[in-house]
Amino acid sequence: MNREEALRLIKEKVHKENLIKHMIAVEACMRRLAAHFGADEEKWGLAGLIHDLDYEETKDDPSRHGLVTGEILRGLGVDPEIIYAIEAHPGHKRPRSKLDWALFSVDPTTGLIVASALMHPSKDLGQVDTDFVMRRFKEKRFAMGANREQIKACSMLGLKINDFITLCLEGMRKVADELGLGGE
Repeated sequence: MNREEALRLIKEKVHKENLIKHMIAVEACMRRLAAHFGADEEKWGLAGLIHDLDYEETKDDPSRHGLVTGEILRGLGVDPEIIYAIEAHPGHKRPRSKLDWALFSVDPTTGLIVASALMHPSKDLGQVDTDFVMRRFKEKRFAMGANREQIKACSMLGLKINDFITLCLEGMRKVADELGLGGE
């Protein structure tokens, strides 16, 4: 499956614009992390892009989230490593590779970064720095849906949280306009 095919599938299955933006943000972070690690950017990006393909279908039954996407992707012959990472990101399987840990950690991180950008006076990802996001990270009541323990799992990639946030910010800045966070 390539990115074009993934986007067609997303248009069939996902109807909420914010969910699509989230998937694009995760893709951007995953691509940046893959570049950092010298990994396959297409593979990592694809995992990020389609990781929540089943979210609208499974939002009322979290025990199925990720697993339904896995079933769909198996039927399309998608790389089993991508499928495993997608099934591991909501906690159904133990992450075991850098790809798995990256997706597990990136998923909530994009929400934290978007929420940080939205509260920044500029609403521009280009103006949001790591320190700004880290201050928000430490505020327990801020972006409460962004699971801090899951974000801290970036340590399984051998990254300190500040470096991880920086890499995610760098990735997301490349798609800031698509996310509606390109400034005024």
